[in-house]
Amino acid sequence: MAKILFVVTGADHWTLADGTQHPTGFWAEEAVAPYEAFKAAGHEIVVATPGGVVPTVDQASLAPEFNGGQEGADKVAVTLAEISEFLRPLKLAEVDLADYAAVFYPGGHGPMEDLAVDADSGRLLTAALTSGKPLGVVCHGPAALLAATKEDGSNAFAGYEVTGFTNVEETQSGFAEKAKWLLQDRLVAAGVDFQEGEPWAPKVVVDRNLITGQNPASSAPLAAELVKKLA
Repeated sequence: MAKILFVVTGADHWTLADGTQHPTGFWAEEAVAPYEAFKAAGHEIVVATPGGVVPTVDQASLAPEFNGGQEGADKVAVTLAEISEFLRPLKLAEVDLADYAAVFYPGGHGPMEDLAVDADSGRLLTAALTSGKPLGVVCHGPAALLAATKEDGSNAFAGYEVTGFTNVEETQSGFAEKAKWLLQDRLVAAGVDFQEGEPWAPKVVVDRNLITGQNPASSAPLAAELVKKLA
């Protein structure tokens, strides 16, 4: 049994270009599907957030239309309520990577607010990448990669094949024109080799020990890839 570190946004809002705060947090499916996959494989999960705050689920992610209907929505909500690890997160700044066999970042718009500029997260990601340990990041989670900079100012993930929530998906979700910046644009500017798949379809990209997923539908297949790397 391995111990997997779940790094989750501590933000409960996303500040838009006009200064308004859009309620958000982590996206339910992106946490629940990997959690269930990791647990089913016999692994232990520890949650960490900036400041050790209890993470907030994006209420929109609990809607039936994002969970295959009301039954699916109810199942996700029940599962989340039963995940005790989310109620007692560690402080991200106090995490020791040596204690974990793998690291996973779910998305939601929350990471655009905090993890994108969180130095502790950036250092952890850089260390995880260098360590060779499996590192999984999905949807808006790759916003955290923006904070992973080397001493020379370059991004630690420059040159890696990476996917994440695309400009097309952000446009179709209604936020592209409201956002201060778009994830795909910033990742490309940071030097990553951004891999764009069909909107909303599962897409997982594996480059060495880095596993990234494009959108919520990519969460389960990403988790399966991470479990394979731990086997």
